[in-house]
Amino acid sequence: MGKHIQTMVDHRLIKLLMCSVIILNAQLAHGAKFVNLTFLEWAVPKGAVCLDGSPPAYALDEGIGDGANSWVLFIEGGGWCSSKADCFNRSKIPIGSTLLKSSPFFSGILDNNQTLNPDFYNWNRVYITYCDGASFMADIEEVDPETNVTYRGARIFDAIMDDLLAKGMENADNAILSGGSAGGLATTLNCDKFRGLLPNAGRVKCVADSGTFLHGKHLVGTKYRENYFAHVVQTHELAKRLPTKCTSKMDPNLCLFPENFVRDIQTPLFVVEAGFEKFQTEDLMIPVLGGKKQWNSCITNLTLCSSTQLHYMKEFRDVFVETLLNVIDKSACRGLFVHSCYRHGHIGGRDGWACSPKVADKTIAKAIADWYFDRSYFQEIDHQYNLPQNCTLPADEFTKMCMESLKGKLNYSLHS
Repeated sequence: MGKHIQTMVDHRLIKLLMCSVIILNAQLAHGAKFVNLTFLEWAVPKGAVCLDGSPPAYALDEGIGDGANSWVLFIEGGGWCSSKADCFNRSKIPIGSTLLKSSPFFSGILDNNQTLNPDFYNWNRVYITYCDGASFMADIEEVDPETNVTYRGARIFDAIMDDLLAKGMENADNAILSGGSAGGLATTLNCDKFRGLLPNAGRVKCVADSGTFLHGKHLVGTKYRENYFAHVVQTHELAKRLPTKCTSKMDPNLCLFPENFVRDIQTPLFVVEAGFEKFQTEDLMIPVLGGKKQWNSCITNLTLCSSTQLHYMKEFRDVFVETLLNVIDKSACRGLFVHSCYRHGHIGGRDGWACSPKVADKTIAKAIADWYFDRSYFQEIDHQYNLPQNCTLPADEFTKMCMESLKGKLNYSLHS
């Protein structure tokens, strides 16, 4: 089963990378940019290394003006590795080695365009690369003698934080820790730790994007999801490193599911999700419903989904939304944005940020900014659509419409 899951996730990552290249090319013409990586060679002797032994890396675009003392960090996603063989294979590709990384593209919450990112464009903006396969949680002293793979994500996180603190983050007035997918999970797991690093900051909050991976105890595929994340926990020896309030009351293998620990997070947290979550549907539920081959027509063209397939997708959404409502407290310290598009990942790109689908007449960018600055409370779920929506446009067309919309020339909807 582990090998089967690995193959599916690898194929999924390839598709995401291909889609990203198309979108990036379109956005480059409108101000967003690539930022060079900083490699922390000094951290290698301390054991803070990627799966392949390469150094931690991040990209920093320094803040200016009234944003010079404010920081927003975004943690890259990319799934997990769930066996020694899986992690070895991962160590040979960019999500397991910084030596294979390219300069990251700064868009979405990291965008330097004031029109597209008015609240954070001039902050110190940081892209944290992901290369450990366990959402920055593992810390195994011994290097695997069979594969020469190192499991030290926690040390990578600490090293990057130390470097950023030394570069001025220790004096931050405002700070945000954010991330997408596996980086969103890393955000929730490290949220309180991040807050503890900045005791003098006036406002520190976290934003987890597409990182609430559902256990769904009564949803089809429960055992499949349990087994997969149990393999991640066991491979990276995470049982003693996961939130103790969770591991003290249940099987540690269940403590990578945010629904089992997010209530215990003390730092303000905003959660962004698609009700019809694409990755979780395709990679954590469909495998027990006949596999992607049987679902290919549906997941590539939602209008071709059968009534049975739509039933399962709606069932996922219902359980997902119910779970989110159960674990997200009704307080100003929690934010929630759930839309009805069929997608995975948002805040790292313009189509999921300034030009995202709207809920309660707000984009994701507006909802997060208003919540962060305490301008307004936001916990909203889109109930307008009870079926998954195709909210994508060709990259060139989307970017043009996005820019025109923000300039007040066009009011458009991504729903089709």
